[in-house]
Amino acid sequence: MSLKLAKRVLDVGCIASLFQMLVVSAVLAEPDLSGVWLPDIEDQIRQEVDNMPPWKPQVLRQVQYLIAEEKAGRPFLVLSHCLPQGMTSWMLITHNAFEWLTTPGRITMIGEVDGNRMRRIYTDGRSHPDDPDVTLHGHSIGHWEGETLVVDTVAIAQQAYVAISEAVGIPNNGDMHTVEYIHLTEPNVMNDEMEITAPKVLTTIWKTKRIFRRYPGRHYEITEGECEQEDLVPGKDEYGNDIFVPNAQGPYGTVHTTK
Repeated sequence: MSLKLAKRVLDVGCIASLFQMLVVSAVLAEPDLSGVWLPDIEDQIRQEVDNMPPWKPQVLRQVQYLIAEEKAGRPFLVLSHCLPQGMTSWMLITHNAFEWLTTPGRITMIGEVDGNRMRRIYTDGRSHPDDPDVTLHGHSIGHWEGETLVVDTVAIAQQAYVAISEAVGIPNNGDMHTVEYIHLTEPNVMNDEMEITAPKVLTTIWKTKRIFRRYPGRHYEITEGECEQEDLVPGKDEYGNDIFVPNAQGPYGTVHTTK
């Protein structure tokens, strides 16, 4: 074989190898979930009726009472006292946008409304700590199975709610564990399929799904907010400085529904 022919064969081989690497890279590429996502509120409301959690009998009575109170205009505040929404409420009943940020080794979800809405999912291959700190959001680790992000969350505080709405939820009371399968069904539609184990309040694993939508053409941005803002109104201090002062409270707080 001449030197020129050998070089040509080598060049063809290099090009083929490069093409193969590009194809494999494209196949293995993780879906782009970055951006601002808005929850599908209509689907959330539908699932309040169509896919109730498998409550234990004694817990179901509490849930029925909360539903009746909400209908009577006395809603219970699942999200209150400026606490983090926590898992599983973060994904189940959020009515606000959140931003998905992917950086090496972790995913950070930043929620709109108040500074307590931040969730981290570690994707650097670590395991759960042997003795994790218990928090309302818990400890989340994730890995990719094809185009699906599988997220495992443990160490969720017992005070975190299993909720079907902002007025109906029960503290998990300990030992809650969630597994999420997050994937795109369309380029800008994301499904979070959840398996929620809460043995203190549920009879079996609750499988449910939440839908989120991304609108890249509208350039949505999350904005700041304060969870106490509704209890405050603009006012003045004794020196004439602009401050916030307490808002007048109704018998069930400022979010009380007037009938």
